[in-house]
Amino acid sequence: MKNLILKYGLISGAISVVLMGISSLWFRQTGKIEGGEFIGYTGMILSMLFVYIGVRTFRDQHRNGAISFGEAFKVGGIIALISCVCYVVGWLFVYEFVMPDFMDFYITSLVDKMKAAGKPEAEIQQSMAEMMHYKELYKNPLYRIGLTFMEPLPVALLVSLVSAAIVRRKG
Repeated sequence: MKNLILKYGLISGAISVVLMGISSLWFRQTGKIEGGEFIGYTGMILSMLFVYIGVRTFRDQHRNGAISFGEAFKVGGIIALISCVCYVVGWLFVYEFVMPDFMDFYITSLVDKMKAAGKPEAEIQQSMAEMMHYKELYKNPLYRIGLTFMEPLPVALLVSLVSAAIVRRKG
């Protein structure tokens, strides 16, 4: 049981890390991060398909085709948690070696977007001041880890819930 959960958690996490790495290299090369949220969450959802596959496999191989919603959610949640930890470790690596200037990159992109939208200079300056505050916070590794963990967590919980609802079956 533990091996199955670990296997699917690591597969899910590896997919999210590979997709994150590819998109980060693309952002670095193009100098643009437009669509980053869409690409990131699409990658998370694709990687989280292995939560469903892992729960279904667990039900079929370890529970003779029957599993309660609670047990399915627990298995899915642990698989998703492993995937989220991989995501965080992956981002720490990408941040350190691929995009150490991510916050500057992000702030510049945000300001350019606001200017292109014709936002007033006062609003741009206020946003810039807020982002500089977050840039300082982001220097703290614990803050960065916590914030990064919160990115895939809602997707992971939702996929775990949906997977448990779909896979549950009375014996």
